[in-house]
Amino acid sequence: MNEYADGPVIVVGYTAPMQYALDLFQPADSVIFVDEPDVAIGRGAPTHLPSSTSARGLINEEYQLPGAADAFYHRYRDLAPSAVIPGMEYAVPFTARLAERYRVPGAGLGAAQILRDKSQVRTVTGAAGIANPVSRAVGGPAELRAFMAEQDGPVVLKPANRQASVGTMILHDVAEADAAWAECVVQDEGFVVPGRGLPLRMIAEQYVSGAEFSVEMMVRAGEPVFGNVTGKVLYPGPRPVELGHLVPAEIPTELTQRLLAETAAVLAAVGFGTGFAHCEWIVPPDGTPYLVECAGRMPGDGIIELIQRAWRFDIVEEYIRMMRGLPLRQPLPERAPAGAAVWFLHVEPGEVLSVDGVAAAQAVPDVVTVSVTAKPGGRVNELRSSWDRIALVTACSATPSEALERAKQAIAQISVTVLPDRMSA
Repeated sequence: MNEYADGPVIVVGYTAPMQYALDLFQPADSVIFVDEPDVAIGRGAPTHLPSSTSARGLINEEYQLPGAADAFYHRYRDLAPSAVIPGMEYAVPFTARLAERYRVPGAGLGAAQILRDKSQVRTVTGAAGIANPVSRAVGGPAELRAFMAEQDGPVVLKPANRQASVGTMILHDVAEADAAWAECVVQDEGFVVPGRGLPLRMIAEQYVSGAEFSVEMMVRAGEPVFGNVTGKVLYPGPRPVELGHLVPAEIPTELTQRLLAETAAVLAAVGFGTGFAHCEWIVPPDGTPYLVECAGRMPGDGIIELIQRAWRFDIVEEYIRMMRGLPLRQPLPERAPAGAAVWFLHVEPGEVLSVDGVAAAQAVPDVVTVSVTAKPGGRVNELRSSWDRIALVTACSATPSEALERAKQAIAQISVTVLPDRMSA
């Protein structure tokens, strides 16, 4: 058992959903959030944390700088945490190193660094025999054009070190290369990243067409203890942004087992220790899963809520227990007794004039969450990444397909009126 099982839980990267999830079971003053100062403000930590029933407070730390984890450890050696977990993608390496220094369970710095670089993921997992699209680092439009000329079909241009489909585009013709490069290197995530920004690293990859899935997996000392397969739907067009998720994916048992096994193989290939992973896959008609990318953290996009509702156990609480070195409260289920789905909304870019229908969406049977970020006077941006969606609805029903229909029915009740950019120009 972890010698620090009674110490605080450190969460690197503040998010309100993580705070609310921990408030459900963690005792008072048992959670410490760590975040970049400007990101913490942008995410509303000063506003939300005072109402938390579990948080001890927030430590401002520029944790994405080199050596930050070791420096933090020396400044706060007396914290003696029971667990250190990442609250967002960019926190994964810092969290892994900090866990090593405090001698608590973690992914391992080596695995975390690989998972934060999509090029390294390709190199390592490809060498381990996992199917990957052809991929190459590109430093400009000329290198992108050269790569495209070698391919028989479309190509995906994306950053090696970003999240949420930021800076990602599907290209069908070499003539698109210059304009696509200019557009994709603009990777503004607003308050999600520190003001100093992140280095630009781009890769071009063979586009693989097929059904898309993600696998959410809890791993203890390299051994999977829980796995879920999520089905996903993308918005049509050149930007591969998620339109919806379905838990569990309604696919043959054989494919579910294969996706779980392939994800375990990815984590073994990078040397992943203990933690949560979110692996994305494309399965073309021949049935061979191709790795898209893999993150060493819990998923976003409402997938955790879907898992909790469809599988009917508190996956966050069990995850925290595992990271504290404690036994799980119960054997985790191998089959989901219900289904859950989330569906997103985006409308034409422009100034928001009005938002209606939220109450009607909430009244749809089986709907459990309705969230609308668009507000009158605000803006709807062009759909370039997940951050540009303006609403979501989550539903839970007897089956995943029923939940999906309820979520779609509810999202259709929401009306966001905008003054389009083309009219206001």
